[in-house]
Amino acid sequence: MLNQHFIPIGRNLAILSIFGIYSGPIRFLAMIRPPRLASDFAACCWIPLFALRCEVARRPELASRPQPLALLAPHAGRRLWQVAPLARRAGVRPGMTVNQAIGLCPTLKLCEPDPVHYDEQFARLVAALVTVSPVVEPSELGRAYVGTDGLEGLYGKPEKIVETIMGEMRSAHTPHSALRVGWGKGKFVSWVAATRARPGAAVIVRAGEEEQFLSVQPLAALPLDPDTHRRLRQLGIKTLGALAAIPEEAVVSQFGRAGRRLWRLAAGRISEPVMGQAAPEPIVAALAFFSPVGELELLGHAMDNLIERALRDPRRSGWRVQVVRLRAELEHGASWLAAATLKDPSAVRERIAAPLKTQLERSPPAGAVERLVVEFTGFAPGTTELQLFARDANAAARAGRRRALRSAAREIALRIKRPMLYHVIEVQPWSRLPERRYALIDFDT
Repeated sequence: MLNQHFIPIGRNLAILSIFGIYSGPIRFLAMIRPPRLASDFAACCWIPLFALRCEVARRPELASRPQPLALLAPHAGRRLWQVAPLARRAGVRPGMTVNQAIGLCPTLKLCEPDPVHYDEQFARLVAALVTVSPVVEPSELGRAYVGTDGLEGLYGKPEKIVETIMGEMRSAHTPHSALRVGWGKGKFVSWVAATRARPGAAVIVRAGEEEQFLSVQPLAALPLDPDTHRRLRQLGIKTLGALAAIPEEAVVSQFGRAGRRLWRLAAGRISEPVMGQAAPEPIVAALAFFSPVGELELLGHAMDNLIERALRDPRRSGWRVQVVRLRAELEHGASWLAAATLKDPSAVRERIAAPLKTQLERSPPAGAVERLVVEFTGFAPGTTELQLFARDANAAARAGRRRALRSAAREIALRIKRPMLYHVIEVQPWSRLPERRYALIDFDT
């Protein structure tokens, strides 16, 4: 993702700040201001039971006739992860063991998990959202927030922005039939609005209406643990408005710092912005086995070799690894996925492999592995000495950002029908008049 901020010129020369394909409002920025991918207003895009719907979408026999379905958890033994509404009516709940679920619903159809497939589908959905706004923050599988600040100039009112988002999600060929969208100020308001929307529809909470909207919402809209939810219900508090009516300090005295946050969310006092982030191109190393492998020792040895190979990639030069993923393609079409975020980014194989080996031993794949893949998806700058050897990586990154900017410029020109992007160039840097030091020229796409 590209962040390019133009330099302010004099007092009345407009500055255009471009993020990807985003054309935001004209602002005056200081040269020292760091790039910031953030948005106060958000559209929450939510597809409930995303993984289970992905499974149904690629298996027509499951969608041909209504039946109770449940998806097994990838890393929790033989326990249920997601449960379809028809199975819920029979008393089946997530977290149950297979024996408990079958005892309640003998006709329950169980699906083996394929987390790699679900992750790929969600990545396609996020990629579709990025075509609308560069400020996209994935929250969990099936839920993502889209920053909408400045999009009014491209699409119009919030209704048009939401309509554009829903159209892009439908074109992503993901399970969008149950898509719900909520729009409002901050992530919490937009999330609650999405939970109130019907499938295929949207709920829009306009600026100034947040407190009124939240006051009638049920208590379950808050991120509560079971014990806190039970205590609040015992106090007779059933809605966010009832919680907000209690003095803030009284809630803090009962529930501590967490209670303060809950009260402020219920009262609409917290408006968390959407924080987008530039997603670097991952470094991938893969290995296909001649025959499926099930021994953990062999898988660990193969993982070490793949990490070593990925570390030798020229694009990694001068950078330490912060986020790493290990995915395995299993027999019969299933998959296995593990991810780790290193507290201390490293370029040492043993440190990178340690958290993945722990997950591999605690929750091994449910079958023999046909293909093993290691991905570096997050990086942190290395030492100054390492950065001196990162010229090839930096050149490749600059070329990629340049391509992204050109693509963004073409997109904006097609939508607005006139040039809106400019370069800032020095004309008379010695002049005492700021307006004469710099000039704007059209950005050549």
